[in-house]
Amino acid sequence: MSTTAPTPRHDAPPQAPATTPEQPYDLAGVGIGPFNLSLAALAYGVPGLRTAFYEERPAFRWHPGLLIEGTTLQVPFLADLVTLADPASPWTFLNYLHDQDRLFPFYFAERFHIRRAEYDAYCRWVSEHLPGLYFRHHIDTVRWNPDRELFEVDYAQLDADDEVVALGRAYARHLALGVGTAPHVPEPLRPLADAHGVPVLHSAHYLDHRAELLAADHVTVVGSGQSGAEVFLDLLRRRPHGREGLHWLTRTAAFAPMEYSKLGLEQFTPDHTRYFHGLSESTRDALLPGQWQLYKGIDQATISAIHDELYDRTLDGGWPDAVLTPGVRVRTAGRVGTSTIELHVEHEHQHTRSRLTTNAVVLATGYRERSIDTLLADLQPQLSRDTAGRPLVDEQQRLVLDPAIKGSIYVQNAERHTHGVGAPDLGLAAWRGAVILNSVTGRLAFALPRRTAFTTFGLDPAVCGGGQRGGKLPDQRDRHTVART
Repeated sequence: MSTTAPTPRHDAPPQAPATTPEQPYDLAGVGIGPFNLSLAALAYGVPGLRTAFYEERPAFRWHPGLLIEGTTLQVPFLADLVTLADPASPWTFLNYLHDQDRLFPFYFAERFHIRRAEYDAYCRWVSEHLPGLYFRHHIDTVRWNPDRELFEVDYAQLDADDEVVALGRAYARHLALGVGTAPHVPEPLRPLADAHGVPVLHSAHYLDHRAELLAADHVTVVGSGQSGAEVFLDLLRRRPHGREGLHWLTRTAAFAPMEYSKLGLEQFTPDHTRYFHGLSESTRDALLPGQWQLYKGIDQATISAIHDELYDRTLDGGWPDAVLTPGVRVRTAGRVGTSTIELHVEHEHQHTRSRLTTNAVVLATGYRERSIDTLLADLQPQLSRDTAGRPLVDEQQRLVLDPAIKGSIYVQNAERHTHGVGAPDLGLAAWRGAVILNSVTGRLAFALPRRTAFTTFGLDPAVCGGGQRGGKLPDQRDRHTVART
């Protein structure tokens, strides 16, 4: 495959072309985040495959509120959109650098973990060059047409003011849902976060409000994952010595480092994904909470930088006005006067309660998967669920549907309950996209590795990884046996 940069599309987001039942798309994607962008980039290299991907936003952006100066990805640059499934693709991060005349500077920079802002710019480069992506297109309805044996996708094209300017319908044999996640605001803080003029905001919007936060006399950060640590560090560095006015709270028992040992990271391999999927529902649900340090911890460099910054502020005597308290949850919250917020907190080990007054709150409280129920409202009777009411997802990323529906609906980052902690990890994006495209095409469009970990998860190496056979999808027992489509 050529590694030259494709010609960029015109600037204005184009209207998606109409399709007919006689000429449907092979695959239509809903949402253009990193995972569906990865899928679209991989699909570009599959001859004869007709695809389209729709996104309501005007352009690709990746967590713009958290692109804090100097912050890096927590995965190596090889976890780009395509490399781990198709290193010869024109959409690799290295080809992006080549196109930008930045390959030699990157070589001498010796960066295995790139800046978040650079990853965002790379993905935007792909989204601006890759055909078949349609921004400012809101998907209204998805339904199955049994007579035509196709999915019907109704959409509305939006203008710069989010007003509807055109309606359309696409037909597709299969769908890929990459609707992403939404910032999670804990219930006790939701009324304040929704109130006008109250500086209680999710970390996803941090940069939009940084100046306001720096002007506040006192700021409280809630949540101790990587985002909370980065926000706390950024505020600490920008506030005056001796007048930091910061408090950092978390429910976890400690400000703990992320698991980053080499064997520990093998839990983000396809081998572990297959092993986890093969466990019972109750076992999976019991395992997930105990794996929080795999994806909710703080990287060692950030922890060190926070401690260094705090230590440097003691050199002239005294301690910085910054309080770090783990093991604390916010029970309730309210507003006192015009500029003060009162948090009612409880220490989960001491079983003591207290009140904390502050002038602004940043909620680094994570994200939750967006529900697909509204989008798939017409398909609810045909959708299989587990005992907790969550959609069942098979090993090839397909929702388990009534057999009368011949098409497949693939999901991305909506299957942690069935596929484990690797579901939201960028390092599995290309592999998952290749699994989906092998299923869509009914052939081995991408030759996936037989084995991806030194660890053998479980006692059946044919399923769990390890041993001579390695771990393969059941539908990839050899190069001629593939899944039904």
